[in-house]
Amino acid sequence: MTQDDMTPEAEMPKLDPNEVLAVARPSAGRRFLGLVSLGLLGVMLIYIAVAEQPALEWRLFLLLMGAGALWLTDRMRRATASNLEITETELRDTNGEVIAKIADIEHMDRGFFAFKPSNGFLLRTAAPASNQWHPGMWWRVGRRIGVGGMMPAHQTKQISEIIAVIMAKREIERDQAARDTDGKL
Repeated sequence: MTQDDMTPEAEMPKLDPNEVLAVARPSAGRRFLGLVSLGLLGVMLIYIAVAEQPALEWRLFLLLMGAGALWLTDRMRRATASNLEITETELRDTNGEVIAKIADIEHMDRGFFAFKPSNGFLLRTAAPASNQWHPGMWWRVGRRIGVGGMMPAHQTKQISEIIAVIMAKREIERDQAARDTDGKL
């Protein structure tokens, strides 16, 4: 080994910013169970409204709730048809929707009592973005992003660990730049 092989650049290989580091796919069993349960709820509510003939206001309520459940079933079906991917620069779904830029992430919460999706984690970004909801996959309200739901815990944990490493690397680089600036003064 030469002295040049021991430089920090030689230790850390450069990654392609668009290279997919990890993928999270919805669990087939959870997807099936969620879609069937929600779809059956919608069908049963509509059936009760038509077959039992309750009072008009109850019939309208049951029809609206049944239609809402069927609409939600379709939203969940579409959302869980895609996967989540993490690259060096962004968290995105396979439909091309950028969920969060890694550079914008300020905080990540994976704690037991965090308000997060099942098997997932919560991110807080520097700037708010449009509110979105992809049932069973992820949601965004302002600066908060919840990732998880129908995906297996080991896949979302892997993505959250990659985000944590990238955030730690960013913090180290920031500290190093601050020390280099202080040393030049």
